[in-house]
Amino acid sequence: MTKSANSVVGDEATRWFNENWDPDLTLGEWWKLLAESGWAVPTWPANSFGRGVSSDEAKEVRSARSAAGALGPPSGIGVMMAGPTIVDHGTADQRSRFLPKMISGEEIWCQLFSEPGAGSDLAGLQARAERDGDEWIVNGQKVWTSGAQFSKWGILIARTNVDVPKHEGVTYFVIDMDQPGIEVRPLKEMTGGETFNEVFMTDARIPHENVIGDVDRGWAVAVTTLAHERNSLGASSMGGGGGAMFGENSLDSRVGDLTSGGGGAMGGMAVAFGGGGGLIKGLPAAVGRADDAVLVDQVMQIFTLMEVARFTGLRTQAAVEAGRGPGPEVSTGKLMASKIVSGVRDVGLAALGADGQLMGKSTPLGGMLQQLALFSPAISIAGGSDQIQRNIIGERVLGLPREPRVDKDLPFSELTIGTQR
Repeated sequence: MTKSANSVVGDEATRWFNENWDPDLTLGEWWKLLAESGWAVPTWPANSFGRGVSSDEAKEVRSARSAAGALGPPSGIGVMMAGPTIVDHGTADQRSRFLPKMISGEEIWCQLFSEPGAGSDLAGLQARAERDGDEWIVNGQKVWTSGAQFSKWGILIARTNVDVPKHEGVTYFVIDMDQPGIEVRPLKEMTGGETFNEVFMTDARIPHENVIGDVDRGWAVAVTTLAHERNSLGASSMGGGGGAMFGENSLDSRVGDLTSGGGGAMGGMAVAFGGGGGLIKGLPAAVGRADDAVLVDQVMQIFTLMEVARFTGLRTQAAVEAGRGPGPEVSTGKLMASKIVSGVRDVGLAALGADGQLMGKSTPLGGMLQQLALFSPAISIAGGSDQIQRNIIGERVLGLPREPRVDKDLPFSELTIGTQR
């Protein structure tokens, strides 16, 4: 009897992980080995350091990795957003320059999109890039930049033409964060952490060879990144990475000492959403209320939403494999993630009772739910607010009338946006 393609890929992955996984390796050694094998991001094409496998085959790979007890590839903006964008829009030279050290964890990436006056209206961005021979000179400010303080590279969108409508004069760059003219200022969050940052660029320089796509046509490239961002933040993807977070672990760490969940709020979400709903399904028992019918019912409502989100994720992956890329349906998963996280927050704190007002590892479940509760508002804002996701679903999925756009055909230089005059 002939084996299916899934079994062939699964068997090959099983052999590789069994032969190569070693908990005594350092994180850097393991990630480099994994990257060179193509099993780190197996759905990427073979010419882009992947294996070109389907989503079903990728499940076989994840199962093989899990069975071996092996740590997954780096999780972060590089692999989840910058990498897929470079795979789709980058040149062969750009793929060979940027992807290997991205998936090996040697270089960390951040996303320089949002600005103080350009969040939901991202196309209203005012950071400028001006051509200077074989380089571009960039000036402007970005905000809510996750991991900028750790990053070697940033994916940046900047305005390169003010004489065309705002969506048409934007260019997509890869910028070296380790240069004069870039200042990173961490933003203190109510969780106590400093995930987000302000980034100020003053005469920072980018070689022309780091333009992704065409000059003044970067909006389409940015949309690809945004779709992958929403997919990575969607409910179907939470806790599924199986890797270690950039910036939180040294490449010299022993992989056997690391866990996939990590700590803090993001680690709490990984545990809550990973493994088929891990923490969620076990929450009533974990707080000694397994017989509380009301709590069990609330937990099952959340778990049902997670299952719906999982099927949404499968549909998205099918679209990617068909060459269409993540489409507007990823907004459904992103919106559902907000609903699920707020649900976990409310049910979790209610289940903890008075203990929900305390913080620290000595509190029930190590303070995981409290950290998640403090971080939860970010999920409804990051990657496009809930309101933006509803607009996308209404206009691009349901076909409802679009909101009026009086600025659609006006040159950017004629608009009054923030400090633009």
